[in-house]
Amino acid sequence: MNQCTEGTALIATLAEPQRANALSAAQWSGLVASARQANLLGALAVRIQDAGVEVPPQVLRHLKGAQQLSERQHRSVLWEVHQLQQALCELDIPVVLLKGAAYVMSNDGVGVGRLFGDIDILVPRSALGDVESQLMLHGWVSAKTSAYDQRYYRQWMHEIPPMSHIRRGTVIDVHHTILPLTSRHKPDPQQIIARALPVSEPGLPMIRVPCQVDLVIHSIVHLMHEGELHNGLRDLNDIDSMLRKFGPMPGFWARLAGIAVGNDLAGPVGLGLALVQKVFGTPIPAFVHDALTQAQGGRRPASWLLATFDLALDQQRRNGTDPTVAIAQWLIYVRSHRLRMPLHLVVPHLMRKAWMGWFPEKKS
Repeated sequence: MNQCTEGTALIATLAEPQRANALSAAQWSGLVASARQANLLGALAVRIQDAGVEVPPQVLRHLKGAQQLSERQHRSVLWEVHQLQQALCELDIPVVLLKGAAYVMSNDGVGVGRLFGDIDILVPRSALGDVESQLMLHGWVSAKTSAYDQRYYRQWMHEIPPMSHIRRGTVIDVHHTILPLTSRHKPDPQQIIARALPVSEPGLPMIRVPCQVDLVIHSIVHLMHEGELHNGLRDLNDIDSMLRKFGPMPGFWARLAGIAVGNDLAGPVGLGLALVQKVFGTPIPAFVHDALTQAQGGRRPASWLLATFDLALDQQRRNGTDPTVAIAQWLIYVRSHRLRMPLHLVVPHLMRKAWMGWFPEKKS
């Protein structure tokens, strides 16, 4: 088992739940606290239950509570997806769920125990205005009110400003592609939409989920372009879980490599696979790394970048006062914005964000 896994009790227990059999009361307490902070307590509870680990009564209460919360969130997602169907049914377009909502609505069981917040959807860009109008008619309003934020999302980003329901408070992120328009990578969202699959839940004819390969690729790409890694370890665990579940399926790895290369995502997917293998020890065939490296002109993921992500995601060191963690998180934050925008846009944007952090606008 690699060094990062040995030094991180949460990752080690997620990878090998039987380890929990040897935990002391103090170690159980630390494990639960770490999992809760990483938003992984529900996933940990499921792994430990499936492994048949004997859990102390005082710990079992926390694990069962996380599972119950996850189940309530999943029922809430199902309700919200039905509301989306009702709101958008007149448009006759495919609505593709992304990330957490897609995990819940897929038939693969990858969302069991997962905790999450927003609902993300992908729609054809040509229908974006109609989608936003219909959502507004059914009670969703923009959660970003400043003129700058509106321009930032609509001119540069891969989604419109988040929309919050005025009564339920649920938040929907409406995407028209999976990376910002100003990003150096240019994936074709129509390919993802065309490969998307219908859900088995009755009464949802327009709702789709990405195919298994796109489900994995989008999760990787999202994490590799994310600047704030509050849920980074949870997302990396999602990727590991899906790869272990889908990997044995015939042709999966070849399709993953082919689709990543064909949709201009070889770089971020190669980096994400190297990272999940480094942290979780995920089994990945060598030919997949080779194909993605070849598509990048022979460039492999930079070792310094892998180490930076590894450090920024380290749950134990993030809880302390290690200054190198803060530096790693800052580097990831700056890198994410540099990937989103060219330099002449990212510098004034980061300067504005810093200014607003120091001097926030007063709400009337």
